[in-house]
Amino acid sequence: MNMPPVRGKLTPDAPLAPLVWFKSGGAAEWLFEPADADDLASFLAALDPAVPVMGLGLGSNMIVRDGGVPGVVIRLGKAFAVVEQLDDVTLRCGGGASGILVSSRARDWGIGGVEFLRSIPGTVGGFVRMNGGAYGRETCDILVECEVVLRSGERRTLGNADLGYTYRHSSLPEGAIVVSATFRGFPKPSDAIQAEMDRIAAAREESQPLRSKTGGSTFKNPEGHKAWALVDAAGCRGLRRGDAQVSEKHCNFLLNLGEATSADIEALGEDVRARVKAQSGVELEWEIQRVGVAGK
Repeated sequence: MNMPPVRGKLTPDAPLAPLVWFKSGGAAEWLFEPADADDLASFLAALDPAVPVMGLGLGSNMIVRDGGVPGVVIRLGKAFAVVEQLDDVTLRCGGGASGILVSSRARDWGIGGVEFLRSIPGTVGGFVRMNGGAYGRETCDILVECEVVLRSGERRTLGNADLGYTYRHSSLPEGAIVVSATFRGFPKPSDAIQAEMDRIAAAREESQPLRSKTGGSTFKNPEGHKAWALVDAAGCRGLRRGDAQVSEKHCNFLLNLGEATSADIEALGEDVRARVKAQSGVELEWEIQRVGVAGK
Protein backbone atom coordinates (compact mmCIF):
# COMPACT_ATOMS: atom_id res chain seq x y z
CA MET A 1 0.00 0.00 0.00
CA ASN A 2 1.42 3.38 -1.02
CA MET A 3 1.33 5.94 1.77
CA PRO A 4 1.23 9.74 1.32
CA PRO A 5 4.32 11.72 2.40
CA VAL A 6 4.32 12.86 6.03
CA ARG A 7 6.37 15.02 8.37
CA GLY A 8 5.57 12.84 11.36
CA LYS A 9 6.39 9.17 11.92
CA LEU A 10 4.81 6.45 9.78
CA THR A 11 5.61 2.84 10.78
CA PRO A 12 4.52 -0.32 8.93
CA ASP A 13 3.50 -3.47 10.83
CA ALA A 14 3.74 -1.69 14.19
CA PRO A 15 3.08 -3.82 17.31
CA LEU A 16 0.16 -2.40 19.30
CA ALA A 17 0.37 -4.62 22.40
CA PRO A 18 3.01 -2.35 24.04
CA LEU A 19 0.70 0.65 23.49
CA VAL A 20 -2.44 -0.75 25.16
CA TRP A 21 -3.08 -1.54 28.81
CA PHE A 22 -3.92 -5.21 28.28
CA LYS A 23 -0.48 -5.74 26.63
CA SER A 24 -2.03 -8.13 24.13
CA GLY A 25 -3.06 -8.15 20.49
CA GLY A 26 -1.57 -7.84 17.04
CA ALA A 27 0.04 -5.11 14.96
CA ALA A 28 -1.23 -2.09 13.08
CA GLU A 29 -0.80 -2.36 9.32
CA TRP A 30 0.46 1.23 9.62
CA LEU A 31 0.94 3.42 12.69
CA PHE A 32 0.98 7.18 12.02
CA GLU A 33 2.13 9.71 14.63
CA PRO A 34 1.52 13.11 12.96
CA ALA A 35 3.78 16.10 13.53
CA ASP A 36 0.77 18.43 13.96
CA ALA A 37 -2.83 18.90 12.83
CA ASP A 38 -1.78 20.11 9.36
CA ASP A 39 0.31 16.97 8.86
CA LEU A 40 -2.66 14.82 9.87
CA ALA A 41 -5.10 16.70 7.62
CA SER A 42 -2.88 16.53 4.53
CA PHE A 43 -2.17 12.82 5.13
CA LEU A 44 -5.85 11.91 5.41
CA ALA A 45 -6.77 14.04 2.40
CA ALA A 46 -4.22 12.17 0.28
CA LEU A 47 -4.89 8.68 1.71
CA ASP A 48 -6.98 6.28 -0.39
CA PRO A 49 -10.56 6.71 0.96
CA ALA A 50 -10.92 2.92 1.08
CA VAL A 51 -8.21 2.59 3.75
CA PRO A 52 -9.71 2.36 7.27
CA VAL A 53 -8.46 4.78 9.92
CA MET A 54 -8.63 4.42 13.71
CA GLY A 55 -7.49 6.72 16.51
CA LEU A 56 -5.52 5.38 19.49
CA GLY A 57 -5.09 7.24 22.78
CA LEU A 58 -3.56 5.62 25.86
CA GLY A 59 -5.07 2.26 24.93
CA SER A 60 -6.72 1.99 28.35
CA ASN A 61 -10.18 1.01 27.15
CA MET A 62 -9.40 -1.26 24.23
CA ILE A 63 -8.91 -4.88 23.20
CA VAL A 64 -6.76 -5.10 20.06
CA ARG A 65 -7.59 -8.46 18.51
CA ASP A 66 -4.74 -10.85 17.83
CA GLY A 67 -4.90 -10.52 14.04
CA GLY A 68 -4.07 -6.82 14.29
CA VAL A 69 -5.68 -3.71 12.86
CA PRO A 70 -5.90 -3.18 9.08
CA GLY A 71 -5.33 0.26 7.58
CA VAL A 72 -3.88 3.13 9.59
CA VAL A 73 -3.86 3.62 13.35
CA ILE A 74 -3.31 7.27 14.32
CA ARG A 75 -1.66 8.10 17.62
CA LEU A 76 -1.35 11.72 18.75
CA GLY A 77 1.98 12.47 20.44
CA LYS A 78 3.50 15.33 22.43
CA ALA A 79 2.53 17.98 19.89
CA PHE A 80 -1.11 17.25 20.79
CA ALA A 81 -0.62 17.14 24.58
CA VAL A 82 -0.68 20.89 25.19
CA VAL A 83 -3.18 22.51 27.60
CA GLU A 84 -3.78 26.29 27.41
CA GLN A 85 -5.86 28.65 29.52
CA LEU A 86 -8.22 30.75 27.39
CA ASP A 87 -9.89 32.69 30.22
CA ASP A 88 -10.70 32.35 33.93
CA VAL A 89 -12.77 29.19 33.45
CA THR A 90 -11.88 27.84 30.00
CA LEU A 91 -9.18 25.44 28.77
CA ARG A 92 -8.11 24.42 25.27
CA CYS A 93 -6.66 20.92 25.39
CA GLY A 94 -4.83 18.95 22.71
CA GLY A 95 -6.41 15.66 21.69
CA GLY A 96 -3.43 13.76 23.07
CA ALA A 97 -3.48 15.39 26.53
CA SER A 98 -4.12 12.97 29.40
CA GLY A 99 -6.86 13.39 31.98
CA ILE A 100 -4.24 13.84 34.69
CA LEU A 101 -2.55 16.65 32.77
CA VAL A 102 -5.83 18.48 32.05
CA SER A 103 -7.07 18.26 35.63
CA SER A 104 -3.69 19.31 37.03
CA ARG A 105 -3.52 22.38 34.79
CA ALA A 106 -7.09 23.26 35.74
CA ARG A 107 -6.12 23.02 39.40
CA ASP A 108 -3.13 25.31 38.86
CA TRP A 109 -5.41 27.91 37.26
CA GLY A 110 -8.26 27.58 39.78
CA ILE A 111 -10.73 26.03 37.34
CA GLY A 112 -13.14 23.59 38.98
CA GLY A 113 -15.46 21.04 37.42
CA VAL A 114 -12.87 18.98 35.55
CA GLU A 115 -11.47 17.06 38.54
CA PHE A 116 -13.22 13.87 37.38
CA LEU A 117 -10.84 13.65 34.41
CA ARG A 118 -8.12 12.80 36.95
CA SER A 119 -9.76 9.40 37.35
CA ILE A 120 -10.08 8.44 33.66
CA PRO A 121 -6.97 6.80 32.19
CA GLY A 122 -7.26 8.24 28.71
CA THR A 123 -6.75 11.25 26.47
CA VAL A 124 -8.94 14.18 25.47
CA GLY A 125 -9.70 12.62 22.08
CA GLY A 126 -11.09 9.51 23.74
CA PHE A 127 -13.06 11.53 26.32
CA VAL A 128 -14.75 13.50 23.54
CA ARG A 129 -15.55 10.45 21.40
CA MET A 130 -16.83 8.23 24.24
CA ASN A 131 -18.32 10.94 26.49
CA GLY A 132 -15.90 9.76 29.16
CA GLY A 133 -17.10 10.23 32.70
CA ALA A 134 -16.71 9.25 36.35
CA TYR A 135 -17.86 10.29 39.81
CA GLY A 136 -21.07 11.88 38.56
CA ARG A 137 -19.58 14.02 35.77
CA GLU A 138 -19.23 13.46 32.01
CA THR A 139 -17.35 15.11 29.18
CA CYS A 140 -20.61 16.55 27.83
CA ASP A 141 -20.89 18.59 31.07
CA ILE A 142 -17.71 20.55 30.30
CA LEU A 143 -17.22 20.45 26.51
CA VAL A 144 -17.76 23.71 24.62
CA GLU A 145 -16.45 22.57 21.24
CA CYS A 146 -13.83 20.37 19.63
CA GLU A 147 -11.71 20.55 16.52
CA VAL A 148 -11.60 17.40 14.44
CA VAL A 149 -9.94 16.20 11.29
CA LEU A 150 -12.46 14.17 9.31
CA ARG A 151 -11.50 11.01 7.40
CA SER A 152 -11.54 13.16 4.23
CA GLY A 153 -8.85 15.44 5.70
CA GLU A 154 -11.32 18.30 6.23
CA ARG A 155 -10.85 20.22 9.48
CA ARG A 156 -14.05 21.10 11.27
CA THR A 157 -15.13 22.60 14.60
CA LEU A 158 -18.05 20.82 16.28
CA GLY A 159 -20.03 22.23 19.21
CA ASN A 160 -21.33 20.19 22.12
CA ALA A 161 -24.79 20.00 20.55
CA ASP A 162 -23.33 18.58 17.31
CA LEU A 163 -22.05 15.45 19.06
CA GLY A 164 -25.36 13.84 20.04
CA TYR A 165 -24.07 12.86 23.46
CA THR A 166 -25.60 9.99 25.41
CA TYR A 167 -24.13 7.67 28.03
CA ARG A 168 -20.60 6.72 26.88
CA HIS A 169 -21.44 7.61 23.29
CA SER A 170 -21.19 10.43 20.76
CA SER A 171 -22.15 10.76 17.11
CA LEU A 172 -18.61 11.82 16.13
CA PRO A 173 -18.15 10.68 12.51
CA GLU A 174 -16.34 7.38 11.88
CA GLY A 175 -12.63 7.96 11.25
CA ALA A 176 -12.68 11.51 12.64
CA ILE A 177 -9.72 12.38 14.88
CA VAL A 178 -10.17 14.91 17.71
CA VAL A 179 -7.13 17.22 17.63
CA SER A 180 -8.29 19.62 20.36
CA ALA A 181 -11.20 20.34 22.71
CA THR A 182 -12.33 23.38 24.67
CA PHE A 183 -13.57 22.67 28.20
CA ARG A 184 -15.33 25.14 30.49
CA GLY A 185 -15.43 24.81 34.28
CA PHE A 186 -16.05 27.33 37.07
CA PRO A 187 -13.91 29.28 39.55
CA LYS A 188 -12.73 27.15 42.47
CA PRO A 189 -9.80 27.45 44.90
CA SER A 190 -6.83 25.34 43.87
CA ASP A 191 -6.56 23.67 47.28
CA ALA A 192 -10.20 22.58 47.09
CA ILE A 193 -9.60 21.17 43.60
CA GLN A 194 -6.55 19.26 44.86
CA ALA A 195 -8.55 17.85 47.77
CA GLU A 196 -11.22 16.57 45.36
CA MET A 197 -8.56 15.05 43.08
CA ASP A 198 -6.96 13.34 46.11
CA ARG A 199 -10.34 11.94 47.14
CA ILE A 200 -10.96 10.58 43.64
CA ALA A 201 -7.46 9.06 43.44
CA ALA A 202 -7.88 7.36 46.82
CA ALA A 203 -11.30 5.98 45.86
CA ARG A 204 -9.90 4.51 42.64
CA GLU A 205 -6.88 3.00 44.40
CA GLU A 206 -9.14 1.33 46.96
CA SER A 207 -11.69 -0.09 44.54
CA GLN A 208 -9.92 -0.75 41.22
CA PRO A 209 -7.01 -3.00 40.14
CA LEU A 210 -4.89 -0.09 38.91
CA ARG A 211 -1.53 -1.87 38.92
CA SER A 212 -2.67 -4.71 36.68
CA LYS A 213 -2.81 -5.28 32.93
CA THR A 214 -6.43 -4.33 32.44
CA GLY A 215 -8.78 -2.34 30.22
CA GLY A 216 -10.79 -0.34 32.72
CA SER A 217 -14.56 -0.74 32.97
CA THR A 218 -15.54 -3.64 30.74
CA PHE A 219 -19.32 -3.24 30.50
CA LYS A 220 -21.65 -0.25 30.51
CA ASN A 221 -23.98 0.12 33.48
CA PRO A 222 -27.43 -0.99 32.27
CA GLU A 223 -30.36 1.25 33.13
CA GLY A 224 -31.10 0.84 36.82
CA HIS A 225 -28.15 -1.49 37.49
CA LYS A 226 -24.43 -1.49 38.27
CA ALA A 227 -22.53 -3.76 35.88
CA TRP A 228 -20.13 -4.98 38.58
CA ALA A 229 -23.00 -6.05 40.84
CA LEU A 230 -24.63 -8.07 38.05
CA VAL A 231 -21.30 -9.75 37.27
CA ASP A 232 -20.77 -10.55 40.95
CA ALA A 233 -24.29 -11.90 41.40
CA ALA A 234 -23.75 -14.21 38.43
CA GLY A 235 -20.79 -15.81 40.22
CA CYS A 236 -18.14 -14.38 37.91
CA ARG A 237 -15.78 -12.80 40.48
CA GLY A 238 -12.36 -14.38 39.80
CA LEU A 239 -13.62 -16.33 36.76
CA ARG A 240 -10.76 -17.32 34.43
CA ARG A 241 -10.12 -18.33 30.86
CA GLY A 242 -6.43 -19.10 30.45
CA ASP A 243 -4.52 -16.10 31.81
CA ALA A 244 -7.56 -13.85 31.48
CA GLN A 245 -9.45 -13.26 34.73
CA VAL A 246 -12.38 -11.27 36.09
CA SER A 247 -10.82 -9.08 38.77
CA GLU A 248 -11.56 -10.16 42.33
CA LYS A 249 -11.15 -6.54 43.44
CA HIS A 250 -13.65 -5.04 40.97
CA CYS A 251 -15.88 -7.38 38.95
CA ASN A 252 -16.26 -4.97 36.02
CA PHE A 253 -12.53 -5.19 35.25
CA LEU A 254 -10.89 -7.96 33.23
CA LEU A 255 -7.21 -8.74 33.80
CA ASN A 256 -4.34 -10.20 31.81
CA LEU A 257 -2.51 -12.21 34.47
CA GLY A 258 0.47 -12.80 32.21
CA GLU A 259 0.20 -14.38 28.78
CA ALA A 260 -3.49 -13.98 27.95
CA THR A 261 -4.28 -13.44 24.29
CA SER A 262 -6.84 -10.88 23.25
CA ALA A 263 -9.02 -13.82 22.19
CA ASP A 264 -8.86 -15.15 25.78
CA ILE A 265 -9.85 -11.74 27.20
CA GLU A 266 -12.71 -11.18 24.77
CA ALA A 267 -14.02 -14.74 25.19
CA LEU A 268 -13.97 -14.31 28.97
CA GLY A 269 -16.04 -11.15 28.54
CA GLU A 270 -18.55 -13.11 26.46
CA ASP A 271 -18.65 -15.84 29.14
CA VAL A 272 -19.52 -13.15 31.68
CA ARG A 273 -22.23 -11.66 29.44
CA ALA A 274 -23.81 -15.12 28.98
CA ARG A 275 -23.79 -15.87 32.71
CA VAL A 276 -25.27 -12.48 33.60
CA LYS A 277 -28.00 -12.91 30.97
CA ALA A 278 -28.83 -16.38 32.30
CA GLN A 279 -28.84 -15.26 35.94
CA SER A 280 -30.59 -11.88 35.73
CA GLY A 281 -32.02 -11.57 32.24
CA VAL A 282 -29.98 -8.39 31.73
CA GLU A 283 -27.84 -8.15 28.58
CA LEU A 284 -24.55 -6.38 29.32
CA GLU A 285 -23.17 -4.10 26.63
CA TRP A 286 -19.42 -3.82 26.10
CA GLU A 287 -17.88 -0.51 27.12
CA ILE A 288 -14.36 -1.57 26.12
CA GLN A 289 -13.67 -1.10 22.41
CA ARG A 290 -12.79 -4.32 20.59
CA VAL A 291 -10.91 -3.55 17.38
CA GLY A 292 -9.09 -5.34 14.60
CA VAL A 293 -9.41 -8.88 13.27
CA ALA A 294 -9.33 -12.19 15.11
CA GLY A 295 -6.08 -14.14 15.06
CA LYS A 296 -5.69 -17.27 13.03
